[in-house]
Amino acid sequence: MNDPSFSQSILIREFHYGYEVMVENLMDPAHVPYAHYGLMRTRLPGKADREGGIPLEMTLENFNINGFTGMSDPGFNQFFAPFVFYSSMPLNLNQDNDNNQVKKGFQNNNNTMALVFICVPISPGKSRLLLSGSRQRFPKRFYDWFYEIFPRWISHIPINIVLDSDAYLLHLEERKIMEAGVGKWNKACFVPTKSDVHVVAFRKWLNKYGGGQVDWGGKFSGALPPTPPREQLMDRYWSHVVNCSSCSAAHKGLKVLEVMLQVMSIALIGYVGVTNKQSQSLKIGMVSMALLCFVASKWLSHFIHKIFHFHDYDHAFR
Repeated sequence: MNDPSFSQSILIREFHYGYEVMVENLMDPAHVPYAHYGLMRTRLPGKADREGGIPLEMTLENFNINGFTGMSDPGFNQFFAPFVFYSSMPLNLNQDNDNNQVKKGFQNNNNTMALVFICVPISPGKSRLLLSGSRQRFPKRFYDWFYEIFPRWISHIPINIVLDSDAYLLHLEERKIMEAGVGKWNKACFVPTKSDVHVVAFRKWLNKYGGGQVDWGGKFSGALPPTPPREQLMDRYWSHVVNCSSCSAAHKGLKVLEVMLQVMSIALIGYVGVTNKQSQSLKIGMVSMALLCFVASKWLSHFIHKIFHFHDYDHAFR
């Protein structure tokens, strides 16, 4: 995160599922084509199934109390126990790259993406994610300039869409795992493939060094809260916007614009209604402008709600 050769963005978001589920979800690349179907590109579409999934080769190294490291397909992952997960990959690899090429690519590669996930437990069934996404690309000065003038809230839109798309699934998954009992996650999940190796490693680390779950120190009983309504479970305003200076400023500015459009629409209609000296063509023009302002305000209201409050994602219609 402190590497000056990378241009980066940071996003903070809270979720209605726990720390354990958050970490294992971030470590699982195989779920992306399915849980985020239609939102993220697959690396090798020619070899993929209908949704874009492919077999992934992943390895585990250096497992201990401090976490573990491993190669993904392609890329490098590291878990800094208990809160930080780091993942990086070259962006210019072809489909025939093996792990040796990937390792070599990290040493001399000017097109690298790195993601740092800081996963914070808040309470049973709630967690906070601090996401730092970085790209090392040349010419770097252009990207520095681009990120300076490009509003951060716009870059947060696609990230929030991806995060929302499996939020409900993860909320339900956590309840299935809790039903199996502490430390018995494997009774609720079937993880037979090589792409599951980091998920299994995290659960083994949690059982061996973390007691199988977060120790709340007596502050909470550990029981999960009731499932909230879907709109509250996937809410963006209180989980992100209110704490993000860029999104909050954009939300306030767009709300002001919405009110201005409504006032302008009413003012134009009112002016036409009380004035008899204007020509018929001018009145028609003013009424048309009033209708245009009204329609624009309605569209903007929908946009604000969808981008800053609630954007549903129904897998059945994807």
